Amino acid sequence: MAHRTLHNHLVRVPLDQVRPTQITVGYAEVRLKRDQWRKLARKERKHRLAQQWFPSILGPKGRFYIVDHHHLGLALLDDGVDHAWVMVLRDLSTVEPTMFWRLMEHHRWTHPYDAKGRRRGFEAIPGRLRDLVDDPYRSLAGMVRTAGGYAKDTEPFSEFLWADFFRPRIARARILRSLQATIDEAVVLARSSDASFLPGWTGASA
Repeated sequence: MAHRTLHNHLVRVPLDQVRPTQITVGYAEVRLKRDQWRKLARKERKHRLAQQWFPSILGPKGRFYIVDHHHLGLALLDDGVDHAWVMVLRDLSTVEPTMFWRLMEHHRWTHPYDAKGRRRGFEAIPGRLRDLVDDPYRSLAGMVRTAGGYAKDTEPFSEFLWADFFRPRIARARILRSLQATIDEAVVLARSSDASFLPGWTGASA
């Protein structure tokens, strides 16, 4: 198959065959997206699926590596959605694997950090969305943004930076025990001057 014709084109692919480009997601955020999806009427779901696409890079062996919307992808899988559209941003299918991952990192299309915020080798990135690891701090970061703690930013993986900001300041056990109760505390931290170096910081007073 001549994959070069796929550049900047939409391709419908099995959702369980797309490859992630990060190690973790926030499972609480995945559950929230899944629950929101399940509340939609069947006609609205069909319309959303027709409009939704996942930005991806075509990699070695013709595999599609999505570079965004990992939480949504996993939520759709959990609800039994078997196919989705991907948009091929770049065709790197002829590049050997080592150089492929170097290019992915150069373009900030990958985030190989584990659930403790540690940099890992690219081989630690799961081969399937279902194998992504839960990072409660990533869930917290996403929900703090939704609560207005900081603004959405176009910088890639900005929520992970916020997750790392919260990591030494809020105990993991506290998040797991009561995520909702922790959000108010985290919003105050997000608006403080201590977070002023982070993307999307609003500087608003709590």
